[in-house]
Order: sequence, then C-alpha cells, then structure tokens
Amino acid sequence: MQDGGLPCSSRIKELVSLMEIKKIRNFSIIAHIDHGKTTLSDRLLHMTGTISDREMENQLLDSMDLEKERGITIKAHPVTMYYKAKDGEEYELNLIDTPGHVDFTYEVSRSLSACEGALLIIDAAQGVEAQTVANVNLAMNHNLTIIPVINKIDLPHADIPNVKKQLEDILAIPSEEAVLASAKEGTGIENVLESIIKIIPHPKEGSLEKTQALVFDSYFDSYRGVVAHLRVFSGTFRAGMQIKMLHTNKTVEIKEVGSFNPKPYKRPQLGEGETGYVTANIKSPSDVKIGDTLTDSRNPANALPGFQEIKPMVFSGIYPINSADYEHLKSNLAKLQLNDSAFFYQAESSAALGFGFRCGFLGLLHLEIIQERLRREFGMDIIATYPSVIYKVITTDGNEIDIDNPVYLPEPNYITTISEPMVDAYLMCPNEYIGDMMNLTAEKRGIIHETETLDAVRVILKGKIPLNEILIDFHDRIKSITRGYGSLDYEHSGYEAAKMVKLDMLVNGEPVDAFSLIVHRDKAEQRGRALTEKLKDVIPPQQFKVAIQAAIGGKVVARSTVSALRKDVTAKCYGGDISRKRKLLEKQKQGKKRMKTIGSVNIPQSAFIEVLKA
Repeated sequence: MQDGGLPCSSRIKELVSLMEIKKIRNFSIIAHIDHGKTTLSDRLLHMTGTISDREMENQLLDSMDLEKERGITIKAHPVTMYYKAKDGEEYELNLIDTPGHVDFTYEVSRSLSACEGALLIIDAAQGVEAQTVANVNLAMNHNLTIIPVINKIDLPHADIPNVKKQLEDILAIPSEEAVLASAKEGTGIENVLESIIKIIPHPKEGSLEKTQALVFDSYFDSYRGVVAHLRVFSGTFRAGMQIKMLHTNKTVEIKEVGSFNPKPYKRPQLGEGETGYVTANIKSPSDVKIGDTLTDSRNPANALPGFQEIKPMVFSGIYPINSADYEHLKSNLAKLQLNDSAFFYQAESSAALGFGFRCGFLGLLHLEIIQERLRREFGMDIIATYPSVIYKVITTDGNEIDIDNPVYLPEPNYITTISEPMVDAYLMCPNEYIGDMMNLTAEKRGIIHETETLDAVRVILKGKIPLNEILIDFHDRIKSITRGYGSLDYEHSGYEAAKMVKLDMLVNGEPVDAFSLIVHRDKAEQRGRALTEKLKDVIPPQQFKVAIQAAIGGKVVARSTVSALRKDVTAKCYGGDISRKRKLLEKQKQGKKRMKTIGSVNIPQSAFIEVLKA
C-alpha cells in the first residue's frame, strides 16, 4: 500500500477542502466484457487506501447480485480516490466505472464526457475483441487520452507480444505506452496509478463567471430522493445553492453535496474538475435526465453538448402468471424504474394473458436483467411475450406511425411502407469460421460489406443486419459456431424499408393476439410452421378437430390439426347387428360436426407459457 494509504475516514477529513485543479485526474475504465475491468478497479481502491483491508471484497463496485454473478457491470459507479505519487504530491483520482455492454452505450458516452482519460483493459490471453474496438472509437470521439493496460499477464497462455502487435495494427495505439498488469495478483497496479498521473491531463479551467456541471448518472434513495452523479466543469456547487436543470427546466435547492469512496460521504463543496453527487429534494427520477446540465439559476450557463433522450429499442409484454399479482407487479416495476430511468412501462391487456404491462428496454441484455430482477429481488412469477422492435409505418394517407406491438399494425391495404431498425454489426472470429459466419449473417437477412484481417488467426467482419433478427439467438449462435472465440458488437444505424408482414395465429378460426408477430415475408412461412407445430403439441384435444393456422391477412401459410378426442360410444353395444354400432357412430359424427361450428377452444395458460418460452 502507498504511504498515502491512511484509513478512509481520517483521509477524507484532510482532503475534503477544494483540491488544486492541476492535481485532479478524471478517468474511466473501458474494456470488453470479462477482461478484468472490475477487478482492476478493486485493486486501485485498495492500493490508494480508499478501502481498508478489512472492508476489501471482490467486485466491490458491482453492488447487485446479478452483476457479481455474471461478472458484468450494469450501473456506472463513480469513486474518488486520493493517492500520494512518487513525486511526493497528493492527487485526487476520480474513477467512473462504466458498463461494458453495448446496450448501455449512451450511458458510457455520458460517463466518458465527464473524463479526460480512459484506461483501456485488454486481456493478455484473448487480445483485442469486437467491443474493445467499439469502446476505443467511442473514447477517441470524446478526445480522451487512452492508456492501454494489458491485464492477466500471469495466465499461462498469455501472449503479450501478440497483444502489443494488435494494439498497433488494429487500434493504432503505440505498444510502448502499454502498462503490463495482473489485477488478480496485484502486479503492475502502482505503474497504472503513476501512468494516470503522468499521461492523463488535468481538467481544463472553466469560465469564472458561470457554474456548469454534467449529470452522468442518478439513482433513487428512499430518504433523500434522487441522487444525481455529476462532473463539475466550472464554478462550485454547495448546499443551499439554487440550481437549474436545463433540459427539464426545473429549479431546485441543493441540500447536500459529496463524493463516493465508494460509499457516499458529505463535502462542503464540489469544485471545478471534480466528480461527486448532489441531492436536492427531487422526488421523481424522470426529473433528472442523464446528460443534462446543472447551472446556477441566477446566472445560467449554456447546456453542455451531446444530450439525447434515452429511447427504448426493444419491447416486450410482461404479465403475471397469477392474475391476482397484477398490483404487486405494478408496484415492483415502479421500484425498478426508480433506479433505471431508461426502463419504460405502461399498462396493457391481452385476451389470452389478461392484464399486464408493455415494457421498453435499451436492448436484449437490459430486458434479461429486468426480468431476472423481477423474479429474484421481488419473487415475481412472470411470463414475457416475444420481444419486438419499433417499426416505422407510413400509411396511405401519408402519416408516419411507430408500431411496437403487432396488435396495432394497420391492415395491409392502409400501409404504403414498413421500415425496420438496422444495426451496423462488427463480428470478430478466427479465420476458419468466416464461411460459417457469413452464412449465419445471410440467414439473418444481413449483408457483410467489409472483411478486415486483424492478425494471422483472426478477422473482423463489418456488415448491416436488421435489429429484429439479432434479438433471440444470434449471440448464442455466434458462440456455438466459433466454439466460443467469436464476439459481436453493434450500433444502431437508422431505418430501412423492408417487406414486413403481420403473422396471425388462428385457433379454430379465431385469431390469438398473444401469438401475433411482425416478420419478414420470406420468413413468414417458416416461422408460421414452427409455431403451428408447437401449438399442436400444447393445446389439449377437444371433442372435435381443432385447426391451428398461421395467416398473413386472409392467406393461410401453415396449418396443423389437433386430433379430436374419441369417446367410445359403442362400449355399451355387446354383440348384435353391426348396424346398431354404425347408427351410434353416425350420431356421434353429426354431433361433432355441429360442435365444430359452435364450440370454442379455451387455450390454457400453460400453453401460452410453453410457446413463449420456446
């Protein structure tokens, strides 16, 4: 431990006074999933004495069970560290631990806007991955100073010369700048800290007259309301000050300011170049937008650039399996939304599944996390409908409408065009799997338009794929085709017109809303056949034959039939003339014919659950 490593509480009291701006460093850590980002941040906290030996634990900044279990970061976690460098000076290091997954790109971009530099972690055994390239591009777009850290050098199959070569060839970063480290073993951590001080520039001095800060995250505290994480660009923030949020146009009074170590602690003020939090009696998380600018209400500054409204990209219906749990589910979704402003929900009902909610997510991982948290943290028994994306529909009268649920799609004769969201995909894989990856992309209606050789063993394929096609099994298929060596990164790239149609599922001639979906015309028959076969297995037999059909408009594209239950009406005929048996069977046949015209099929809840799980 450094000689600066005093117990946290006594160090904070010494250093809460405003730090000279030249001794502040703001940086974030970027990496592909599972390259050791969180382990390195744990080591930095320990080395700087921010966390004592007694408080030390693995994945310290990942507070959720899900984060620890999956080894991913879901929420950004800022932390302020104080470090006595070899030059004898004390420095304030503000680390923002960002999420690594593509779904949270906007959150990452706002966190990077709050920094002057970034540590780029690369696994010494796996090398540069698809997400590494995407994260470096994001950091370069924000003009950040990048320090490459080659992590996990203690692994027996670590290939440091190859990783250095990839750094230069793929990322155009000089290999001599790379710091060698093993976060798990604790080697090279001091070199990382010294590099941060020497290479990352200190914050620029802001305007003296204006007060300006960027909100890069927020969370809800049941006692203090919304706690906003901010980076101060100019001026100072202190308790009692009236501040204005420029994008929501609200004026509030600051109740408390402070920083994290990693737990929040109070400070008299937050100065230029520093990161921390403010509380101001803000009751609703929707009042604080990520990327918003805070300023003095009496002398407002201009808004900082780069603000966007976070829009959900993937939609799914969430319903309670037991309809009595509806109110319980409603209150639990409201609790989740308090700490996740990107999550959106509204009430909806379905003839088949009863009352539930239409929910919007940033992407598939986000959807999976919300569902898992509902099941785990709140003990909810839920069923989710097939995920869908937002389609832009231009009707015959020239109006443009956004459709996220097949139920609201207008009839085909009222539609001029349907456009679907596209993504620019970056697929990284070993050379021998290029053919398989191209076949998979073609199967998903994608086009590969560029192939780049990275080194002797790996290539990167760049292409365009519809977002709808990568929702379900695309990532799993990549991993199975490449035996775990492939990786995917994508970014949204607008809308393109496509031949999309609404596929209706009819059971005994009646459409069932819960099974409706929007698919490409070329895939409608294949999807319809798969669904009819699945439904045939789960719908219980009736007294008459039940037709299960997949239809586009009035045209049936696939069909299965559930065989009728045969009641043995001839059981009481023992012996005698055959005509007696025939008469009874004929009577039964007439009854079944009549029942088919007036009978209705009740699809049990279990059938919906089975189909939606599949």
